[in-house]
Order: sequence, then structure tokens, then C-alpha cells
Amino acid sequence: MERTLTAFAGDLWIATGDEGEVRAALRAMGDDAQNILLFDDATGRQVDIDLRGAAVEEVRGRGRPKLGVQPREVTLLPRHWDWLATQPGGASATLRRLVETARKDSADRPDPRVAMDAAYHFLTAMAGDRPGYEAAIRALFAKDGDMFTSLSQDWPSGIRDHARALAAPAFG
Repeated sequence: MERTLTAFAGDLWIATGDEGEVRAALRAMGDDAQNILLFDDATGRQVDIDLRGAAVEEVRGRGRPKLGVQPREVTLLPRHWDWLATQPGGASATLRRLVETARKDSADRPDPRVAMDAAYHFLTAMAGDRPGYEAAIRALFAKDGDMFTSLSQDWPSGIRDHARALAAPAFG
């Protein structure tokens, strides 16, 4: 699943979309795209992208392709290891399948804590000096949607609307 980004020029909401769409919008702006802030909508954190969009092709060597596998320790009870040993493909393949299934199942239900964190990170960067910011953050973490909406009312529309969209799952 590709990440969704949102671009701001000062208080102005420029674009929202996947990385390719946002890159195209920023390229169309030409030199005006120099003072843009980009945010990852899943985390609310500021990110950078390469506007050149040059695809870097890796030279593939011999052997198995690198899949980005990261070896880490997993602690399970003996009965869990016994069950994993009976599964087709072995323990690692079974664990990967279980994790992917859980990820897909949880993708349909937005996590309120993730939404709060994303809104918090975005607001810290874009509204930290705005009137009502601190009270709005308290309302966000208290899951008081009405108070959050009220406190963000006078912010610039792009910042206000994006913050409300990021925070919405926290209040639902």
C-alpha cells in the first residue's frame, strides 16, 4: 500500500495524494515548490521526497534476491513452536502469513491512537504557534471532538481541515 502525502506552502494546502501525484503537482509549481512542507498522512510526520523522480535501478547480483527480511528474536511458548513446526512452509512463512492477515484485518479499522499521534505530529509542525493549539492537543488526547473542532475553528482552512481529517478516527 503506497503512502499518502499532503503538501503545504505556508498555510495553503497544495496537494494530497500518493507520492507520484504529489511529486507531479510540485513539479508543476516549478521554483515555487522550494518552500513546501510535506507530511506523511499515516504518521503526520514531515517527509522529504526527491522531486527529480529519477528511478534508481539496482544492479542485481547473483543468488537470492534481497526481500528486506530482518532477522529478529521471537519468544514463544513451546506449544506455539510445536504448532508452527507442523505448518506448511515452516515457522517463518507461517508467522509472515499470520502478520499479513492481521495487517489486512486491522487496515479496515483505523486505530484511534495512531490517528491522535498523526494529528499531533502534524499540528506541532503546522499549528504549534496558533491560538488554541495547546488546548486543542489536550482535547485531541482527551478524545473530545467537539472541543477540538471548536478550538481549531479560527486556524487557516487548510491546516484546520487536514488536522480534523487526521484526528477524525480518534473521535469515532
